[in-house]
Amino acid sequence: MSMRPRVLALSLALCATTAQADEGMWMPSQLPDIARQLRAAGFKGDPSDLAELTRAPMNAVVKVGGATGSFVSGEGLVLTNHHVAFGVIQYNSKPDRDLIGNGFVAADRAAELPANPDFRVLVTTGFDKVTDRILKDARGKHGRAYFDAVDAATKAVVAECEREAGYRCSVANMYYGTDFYLIRQLELRDIRLVYAPPNSIGNYGDEVDNFVWPRHSGDFTLLRAYVGKDGKPADYSPDNVPYTPPGHLQISTDPVREGDYAMLAGYPGVTFRHRMASEFAQQIQWQLPSRVALYGDMIKTIDAASASDAEAKVRYAAQVAGFKNTLKRAQGELDGLRRSDAVRVRGADEAAMLAWLDKQADAKAIRADIDAAQKVLDAGATMRDRDQLLSAIRGMPQLLNAALTVQRLAQERAKPDAQRESGYQQRDEALIAGKLKQVQRRYAPQVEKALLLELLSQYKALPKAARVAEFDRVFEGEDRASLQRGLDALYAGTKLGEETVRLQAMNQDAKQLQASDDSLLKAAAALLPAVLRIEEESKSREGELLRLRPAYMRALIAFRKSQGRAVYPDANSTLRVSFGAVSAMDPRDGVRYRPLTTVQGIVEKHTGVKPFDAPQALRDAIANGDFGSTVDAELKTQTVDFLTNLDTTGGNSGSPVLDANGKLIGLNFDSNWEAVSASWMFDPRYKRAIHVDMRYLRWLLAKVYPAPQLLREMKLPAQ
Repeated sequence: MSMRPRVLALSLALCATTAQADEGMWMPSQLPDIARQLRAAGFKGDPSDLAELTRAPMNAVVKVGGATGSFVSGEGLVLTNHHVAFGVIQYNSKPDRDLIGNGFVAADRAAELPANPDFRVLVTTGFDKVTDRILKDARGKHGRAYFDAVDAATKAVVAECEREAGYRCSVANMYYGTDFYLIRQLELRDIRLVYAPPNSIGNYGDEVDNFVWPRHSGDFTLLRAYVGKDGKPADYSPDNVPYTPPGHLQISTDPVREGDYAMLAGYPGVTFRHRMASEFAQQIQWQLPSRVALYGDMIKTIDAASASDAEAKVRYAAQVAGFKNTLKRAQGELDGLRRSDAVRVRGADEAAMLAWLDKQADAKAIRADIDAAQKVLDAGATMRDRDQLLSAIRGMPQLLNAALTVQRLAQERAKPDAQRESGYQQRDEALIAGKLKQVQRRYAPQVEKALLLELLSQYKALPKAARVAEFDRVFEGEDRASLQRGLDALYAGTKLGEETVRLQAMNQDAKQLQASDDSLLKAAAALLPAVLRIEEESKSREGELLRLRPAYMRALIAFRKSQGRAVYPDANSTLRVSFGAVSAMDPRDGVRYRPLTTVQGIVEKHTGVKPFDAPQALRDAIANGDFGSTVDAELKTQTVDFLTNLDTTGGNSGSPVLDANGKLIGLNFDSNWEAVSASWMFDPRYKRAIHVDMRYLRWLLAKVYPAPQLLREMKLPAQ
């Protein structure tokens, strides 16, 4: 019997295997097949309803920015994290209107503030398997040809899906090239800021407490989605009206207790649990240490360059917050994977799988693909330092990135739309324009030049064989002094810091741009051939891995099946569900994490100095002790955050946490330090997720920074 169809058949039946209630980022379509486990964990609804994206509660869960949110009223009110919406808050902040420090409460609809132009809320309305269509023309091809065939089929499917205006479609790769799904999402473009607590509530503890338990953060923000008067997605206009969602979640008024059922739905970013053992080793031995060093350097550079400029600090606040989160996550992931002995454990597991595979039919052909995939990975690792630095040089600086984007867009526009690079098609131009519009609010020349100087200094220290001629010509010099002189001249000769100039450049063709004397546009034009060449190398590797990885995945799925274990797809920013319980944790000998924190912890941590500078209004309310209907009857005080054993990763920020009846009890915002490595290896001893207790949100809206109109809108008691 042929191994390939037999193993594929096993992959389709994988949901019938046993799963731990706290492990698994399940596709909604898989949940009816694990109904027994859901009910055993305490779910009281119909598991079949969870598979229907047009039914409650899934129809209320949305993608917000690069993370998750949910509708909490029938008038387009969206609940997500403070840190997810931080860019929106920062975009509307100025030195004389500090929404970051002071918070924001819109008195009425007219007072709600428009988000940055590229901010989106996406409502998933379709999730359909399209594997045969995507792979039809790829079969029998290799490398770049395989990549191009998949890419062309993907674009064709997406273009067909987007014929109806207002929708954003994408194709998701499941099980590393084994299956593909078409995702159809309503794209809401007019998003407004409604309610944001001060940063000293929304980010209480900042990096000191990041990934740490116990937590005392009110990490939430309320936004509102608007549409045109015809009910269709539209750009911002004062005449737009609130969007009427297909469904919304009801916030629970019941208490939360240890052991209670909990379920989370959201858009986890990326996990790598099914990667090859060699990739685990590279992650631990090179990627994470190098990432820690790189982001640490960038944070220090921005801090130093903006130290005497309050406006520059505001402009880079969101980027620095993102860098700090990346840095701390990388360090935690490194520590966790070492603690779990991931290199040895994953290596032993892969060895056992291959030994099992050798006894199966068609083992020789499967092993040949697996071995070929390993060779591709080895080849790609030879330029890993160069590629990481060049990616940072292109992506971190606002103006240089804008110049490269404009030059690339002009080049892509010369092609038929279906042949354009993804990200530069007609469907992408509104998003590109939105990003270009906001650049000057996130840019200061002295900071950008300092960033580039540090990155270029590291690039110039690479071995000569890793250097790229175009980058060496544009950024002349080997020492910091000569590089600084070159950057000063480069930025003195550009006007891309002006929004009108950027947008004008975006609408020019390649010939018009070539005639420009703008120094950054000329630099970007000189760099673009190198960018495209490196991209070509990457796509050839990606295409080959896309062809070869399914052999590894099918073998892994069949091996897990033989062990009685399920295999859910690695996360890829598509809608997933995890379930478990409100859970304590014993991280170390003699240490126990209780699953609930209270406002007493805010007072205990308060020093009056950032990041433990609880606002006076909050401290007064805590001292007053008037917690009304949100008081915890057992603890006799107000709760703040709670822990569950739910399976989460980056992208799950803002995910709603539901009780056994599907009501909203929490808002996911973090993982504990011991669990950061779960994106690569799930360890049930340590994996916990951290959530804002909805009772804390209700209390803040009722007693501390009142918004009675929002409580009424969400059909909640005013206390």
